[in-house]
Amino acid sequence: MKIEWNGVMPAVTTKFTESDQLDLKMFEVNIKAQLEAGVHGIILGGTLGEASTLSDNEKRVLVRKAVEIVQGSVPVIINIAEQTTKAAIEAASKAKEDGASGLMMLPPMRYKADDRETVIYFKEVANSTDLPIMVYNNPVDYGIEVTLDMFDSLLKECHNIQAVKESTRDLSNITRMKNHFGDRLKILSGVDTLALESLFMGADGWVAGLVCAFPKETVAIYELVKAGRNDEALEIYRWFLPLLELDINTKLVQNIKLAEVATGIGTENVRAPRLPLIGEERKEVLEIIEKGLSTRPVLPNYKNIETIC
Repeated sequence: MKIEWNGVMPAVTTKFTESDQLDLKMFEVNIKAQLEAGVHGIILGGTLGEASTLSDNEKRVLVRKAVEIVQGSVPVIINIAEQTTKAAIEAASKAKEDGASGLMMLPPMRYKADDRETVIYFKEVANSTDLPIMVYNNPVDYGIEVTLDMFDSLLKECHNIQAVKESTRDLSNITRMKNHFGDRLKILSGVDTLALESLFMGADGWVAGLVCAFPKETVAIYELVKAGRNDEALEIYRWFLPLLELDINTKLVQNIKLAEVATGIGTENVRAPRLPLIGEERKEVLEIIEKGLSTRPVLPNYKNIETIC
């Protein structure tokens, strides 16, 4: 499936049973809620997906199950976050075999590669597959920034590197990229609390976190912006912001899974060493979620509005 690299793409959580097995039933409930809301793709195995705790086989099961659920309606994208080039190439091959439509790729894990090493890493993986790739550019959390010069080198040689999940937290970077690459590099905001601002600056889409619990509100914001109805989008976003801030936290997985429980499309089971929230920390997160639910906005018919861009 061709990927347009626009719209809302949830970085979905991985659902676990109380016995620490994949909970494919609840996984399907959540994916179907995302599809019903009108998302434009599904991303598996990111930070929210607790990828570092998943076995290779579990990742393959999730890809196959997601492909089965979406039935070609939206692309299924799997994140690659590996320590070695060899492992990343193998992961890309397995993703293609399992039916994934594309890849999201982080720089090498653990080892802090320099610019040359990072570029060669991306090139070798990209040249090993024909799957389209979105580079995950998150120097804040992962310590390596993919600069414009590095993208220049990548885009000249790797036609399947097509997009970036922009998580530098520097909004002006969107304009720099648009000025430099035009439509050759699609830009998706990777920070929930900067998503609306990023869309206003010309981002093509939003790789979202709180969408896992609030899919309709997330897609509504995107569709309203694309229709030029910015005031309506801003009103929803202002309601949403306290919830979105749950995503920029070291306990983002636990936070968002609690929100999924509150909206009926998830459980709070996490994989150790993560543990469910307790005490005052849990109380504070629940208060934010409960306030959001009690003031939840009435959404316009966002699925049937004409876009202007």
